[in-house]
Amino acid sequence: MKKKLAALTAAVLGLGSMTACGTPKTEIPDFEIPTNILDTAAAEIPEITVDSYAVPESEGLQFVESLRLGWNLGNTFDASDCNVQDEMDYEKAWCGTYTTIEDIAAVKAAGFQTVRIPVSWHNHVDENFRISKAWLTRVKEVVDWCLACDLHVIVNTHHDNAEEYYYPDTAHLESSKAYLSAVWSQLGKAFRDYDDRLILESMNEPRLVGTNYEWILDESSSQGKDAVACINILNQLFVDTIRSSGGGNATRYLLCPGYAASADGALADGFALPEDAQNRVIVSVHSYTPYDFALNTKGTDAFDRKNPSDSNPVLMIMDDLYGKFVMNGIPVLLGEFGALNKDNLEARIDYTAFYVAAARAHGMTCCWWDNNSFAGSGENFGLLFRKTATYNYPDIVKAMLAYCDAK
Repeated sequence: MKKKLAALTAAVLGLGSMTACGTPKTEIPDFEIPTNILDTAAAEIPEITVDSYAVPESEGLQFVESLRLGWNLGNTFDASDCNVQDEMDYEKAWCGTYTTIEDIAAVKAAGFQTVRIPVSWHNHVDENFRISKAWLTRVKEVVDWCLACDLHVIVNTHHDNAEEYYYPDTAHLESSKAYLSAVWSQLGKAFRDYDDRLILESMNEPRLVGTNYEWILDESSSQGKDAVACINILNQLFVDTIRSSGGGNATRYLLCPGYAASADGALADGFALPEDAQNRVIVSVHSYTPYDFALNTKGTDAFDRKNPSDSNPVLMIMDDLYGKFVMNGIPVLLGEFGALNKDNLEARIDYTAFYVAAARAHGMTCCWWDNNSFAGSGENFGLLFRKTATYNYPDIVKAMLAYCDAK
């Protein structure tokens, strides 16, 4: 049954032009949540059995479970280093189109419960790191569309990892603190009265860009130890800045990554979650595993979950994250995962079903990295063709949905 805007906002959000927390809302255009949006899916969903792990009773773990299955609005507000005449054209520079409320409604209709909105801010600030009003207003508009569709939504700082903005080493620590403090102070104020369906994320894949250690953490090296220590400091600054802004920010859930947002970064001995009186910090991890199948354009197009060489790398990461965090009541969100399109639909169906099943069995929730499905988009993780708000790969979505609810 299609849901009209008026019914949705009244029944689900309790809104007129205000949220329950009193936040002035973007004017929401009329829209419908479509039905049967995945009806073109034809592939058989694989039957998967994975070992279940005891998940402690924890408010944070229950919250992550409620996120169900996530989807990234990738290559959109995170675009940077583009030749555009108008800053608002960054939104379409990498993905070829502007986001519509119909796109967000299609995400809801498919069964996703969470939208992660990666946002680069550095190309929308002045010399004092004041954020462009037009850019922030547009980001808030799409956040409001997500809430109008009764979705959880994550907002972060994405491609801001540079020496001029934030960079996790001692030499740039003070300037990094200045940038993040300025940006998150403004965003804290902008979102302070939003309810707890909004989640804020400190940094995206903080790492030593341009070094031999950019993607591989060597915690035994002085550079690695220094980077991990600086990330801890910057995460703590983020939590303190948001908490001090009051309103809904005093208690909302916050996401914090380790080095490069990798599993190794989160599992590093030196990584420590920020102190938080509310105990509402979620570990943010990105994992495109196994790399040769999921992310390497020159790698394999084959994945067989029954082959230990394919499945064990996924299970080992899940086991390690579970052992350090989940079993101790600390929530983990796999904020990015996915598998490149290599004209290997059956393998991607098998992979995504297995990955989501394994994550849920370990008490974690996954968010698919979607960078738009259109020719010429570069790395192609796209499932949703945004120009028509339809799914090019509905079989992959259905495979994830089959295993996204906790067992």
